[in-house]
Amino acid sequence: MTSNTNQLIVLTDAVLLTAIVQRGAADLVVQAAQEAGAQGATIFHARGTGVRQKHLGILGLTVNSEKEVIYIVVPSEQADRMFERIFVTAKLDTPGMGILWMTNLEKMATYVPHEVSARFGIHAEPRK
Repeated sequence: MTSNTNQLIVLTDAVLLTAIVQRGAADLVVQAAQEAGAQGATIFHARGTGVRQKHLGILGLTVNSEKEVIYIVVPSEQADRMFERIFVTAKLDTPGMGILWMTNLEKMATYVPHEVSARFGIHAEPRK
């Protein structure tokens, strides 16, 4: 397939993993995800608020309001493994470190090189 704008390949069976982590943790999380097979990620900065922002229980930990949000799209069959890898790497079993969730994507589209689509038997259909 060339970069013809009249062709559209719709991908299904994909999952969006979203992680909100402490500022500075995203690079390590993305590196672990890529080692586990992720093709890439989107990271952006955010500021969080909430009940736990000031002090966290009897531990007296201060939770930074500066966060990083990570989006990673993976095939459904890799999602559970990737979810666990991100959870462990981001230390989300520690109070105040962040949150992770998984969303099934009904469909998505992006440029897919011909050699990749041919490997999976995917053929581009002309857009209407």
